[in-house]
Formats: sequence, C-alpha cells, structure tokens
Amino acid sequence: MTRFVYATATTLDGFLADPDNSLDWLFAVEGGEESMSELETFVQGVSVLVMGSTTYEWILDHEKLLDHPEKWDQFYPGKKTYVFSSRDLPVIPGADISILRGPVADHLQAVVEAAAGKDVWLMGGGDLAGQFDDAGALDELMLSVAAVTLGAGAPLLPRRMESDRLRLVEVGRTGQFVSLRYQVRR
Repeated sequence: MTRFVYATATTLDGFLADPDNSLDWLFAVEGGEESMSELETFVQGVSVLVMGSTTYEWILDHEKLLDHPEKWDQFYPGKKTYVFSSRDLPVIPGADISILRGPVADHLQAVVEAAAGKDVWLMGGGDLAGQFDDAGALDELMLSVAAVTLGAGAPLLPRRMESDRLRLVEVGRTGQFVSLRYQVRR
C-alpha cells in the first residue's frame, strides 16, 4: 500500500532552510554523511518523489543539474518526480519529471498510480507536506533533527498537528543528528 512519507532534515527550532533558502547549515553538522546513508535505505523503497518549486530549484542550482543532467540518475535512479509549482520551471533533460499546478488533492490519484504500491517521498518544503496532510495524504514524518538553530527560515511544517495525530515509532542517533519517525493519523 502506498504511503506518503515526509522525510527531511530540520533544525532544533524547526526550520528546513535559512531565510535565503540555503542548506549550508545542514552540511556543516557532524554526522551528516552517516545520516544521509540512512536516507538512502529509505529511498530504495520509494518509487515517486514529490517536491515544491523551491526544493526543486535548490537541487537544480546546488547540483548544477541543467549542466550535468546525468547526475539526476545518480541521486534518484528510476524515480518518477512531481514538482508542484505555480510557475514555469526548467525540466532536467532525460529525467522523468512532471510539473503540476493546482491543489494537491487534484493530483493525488495520479501520484498513487505512479507509486504502484510503493512509498512516495514528500521531499519538501513544509508547506507542500502540509498540503498533503490537508488532503488526507500524509502517513509518516521521518525527521533528521540537526544540532543547530537558525531563528528564522522555511518552517518544517507550517500546520498545527495535535499530539493525538502523531505516534512516535522510532528514535535514533547519528553523530549530531537525532532521527525521529512518527506515524500520522489521518
């Protein structure tokens, strides 16, 4: 059965990126490489990636994917990708990427069909993950919490979720990261 999993790194004060949409803070934290290897295991069970335009543009820029499109398959081989955006975005040549417009609920059926029973990775941002929750399609939070605070930036999940909807199912530690997994009750 397809599950929608919001898997991301966050700061202690609940930010995904700094006010300039930079993730430099993440790569400066001890244990980042080991934390990424845990994510790779999760990615193997995923058939579809979903992200917002800011996340997509950060990946494009950070990895210079328009100049080196072959890198996409190194990171996400064989993964169908949906990018939610209200504006036109370039598509990486050769990558299976679709740009979607409009409410998440309007596209859920297509995402589920593309997943073919495997997991969907909601990569970010937080508002997009919140939109999936609003549409009743958020099953799990998989958080890697870094030992850093930013004070401002892109929030982890700009929605209110009461504790009766969240069930802690796993806790781990890698370097200066704490990993937390929560089941989300719909």
